Amino acid sequence: MMKEALLYARKDDDRVRCDLCAHRCTIAPAKRGICGVRENRDGVLYTLVYGAVVAEHIDPVEKKPLFHVLPGSQSLSVATVGCNFQCTFCQNHDISQMPRLSGRIMGQERRPEDIVSRALSTGCRSISYTYTEPTIFFEYAYDIAALAHDRGIKNIFVTNGYQTPEAIDTIAQILDAANVDLKSYQDSFYKKYCGARLLPVLEALKRLKEKNVWLEITTLIIPTLNDSDGELRDIARFIAALGTETPWHISRFHPQYEMTNLPPTPIATIHRAAEIGREEGLLYVYSGNVPGDAGENTRCPGCGALLIDRYGFFINGMNLTDGSCPSCGRKMEGVV
Repeated sequence: MMKEALLYARKDDDRVRCDLCAHRCTIAPAKRGICGVRENRDGVLYTLVYGAVVAEHIDPVEKKPLFHVLPGSQSLSVATVGCNFQCTFCQNHDISQMPRLSGRIMGQERRPEDIVSRALSTGCRSISYTYTEPTIFFEYAYDIAALAHDRGIKNIFVTNGYQTPEAIDTIAQILDAANVDLKSYQDSFYKKYCGARLLPVLEALKRLKEKNVWLEITTLIIPTLNDSDGELRDIARFIAALGTETPWHISRFHPQYEMTNLPPTPIATIHRAAEIGREEGLLYVYSGNVPGDAGENTRCPGCGALLIDRYGFFINGMNLTDGSCPSCGRKMEGVV
C-alpha cells in the first residue's frame, strides 16, 4: 500500500527533501532515502510500507521496555520493514535492514482500523510501534495512533530518537510515551556503528520531554565501546537534566549480527552503571537483559518500599494504591 509521505519538500529537478528524520535525505527521482522505504516518484515522495505489517505481536508493556506505563498491561506491537539506522548490533536486522540490503518491501496488509480493532478485542491497553524504527513508517503509525487515541488506547514509540522537530510536533498530542535508545554519548560511536549522529538524538529527547511525552531511556552497554565510567556518567547526567524521574534502562549486550567479536556485558558492569545513575540523582534505574536481578524491581524513591517485583518482563507482584506507594503515599511517576 503506497501513500504520499508527510513532511517533505519539493526541490529543483524533481528532487525532494524528506523532513521526517534527522538525515533529511535529498532524494532524486526513482531513488529511495537511507531508510529504504521512502521513494521519490516524479517529484512526489511516497511511503512504501503504509499498512504493510511485517510483525504484529501482543507483548507485556514491560518488554518495550517501559516500566512506568500501565505496569502489568499488554501492548499490541507492530512494525514494518526498514530503519534509518544501520546498527551493527541490531537484534532485528532481518527486517530492519531488508529494504536497504535487498530492496525488498514485504508485509501483510493491515489497515489502521484493523490494528486498533485487534488491540480492543484482545484487551491491550496500548499500541507500541516497535521492532524496527517507527519514524520510517510514520504515516501509518500516525493514522493508527489517531484512531487509538480516540478509543482510549495509549500510543508508544520504541525508537532511536532520530525524529525531526517537525515529526515530533506532528504526533506529540497523540503519543503518550516513548522508550528512546541513547546508544552512546559519543558522536563517533553513532557514526561508526549506527550510521547516524548523536546531537539529533539529544535534541529529540529534549523536545519529547517539552511536549509532555512520557520518556524512558535505554542504553545497551557494549564492552569496550560505551562502558567507561566517564561516558556512563555523561549519559546519566544528561538524563537527570531531562528530569530525575526519567527511568534509565541499562541493558546487557549479547553478540549478534555484525558484532560477534565482543563478549556479553559483565553483570558487574550493569551494576556499576546503575550505581553511577543513582549517584547522579536518577530515581529509577533498571537492569535489562538480566532476568532475576534485583535491579529489575521498582522501589519507592521516598521510603524504599518495593512497589513492583519483576522477573524479566513479567510482574510477580505489584504494591501500589491508586498509583502511589502504600507506605508513604508518594506517587509513582509515569502513565499509571
